[in-house]
Amino acid sequence: MKQVTANEAKQSLGKVIDIVQREPVLIQRYNRAAAVMLSVQEYEKLTALNKEEFQRFCDRVAGKAKKQGLTERKFKQIINAEK
Repeated sequence: MKQVTANEAKQSLGKVIDIVQREPVLIQRYNRAAAVMLSVQEYEKLTALNKEEFQRFCDRVAGKAKKQGLTERKFKQIINAEK
């Protein structure tokens, strides 16, 4: 992963954007990692993976709850009782 300082990124934004199309760029401020720039395609891949993983998690939890007898009606009662 290419690394640049925040000052370099600010002064050469166009160049950094070109690099980001090939690989992520780590931006450092005061010798510490401050941010990572990604291409739009890379960002979309990551967010899609997160959505898919969250859906799999929800499906697992729902399956376990159903096996233990939790129905939608019981769930609504629990939620309403906590208000």
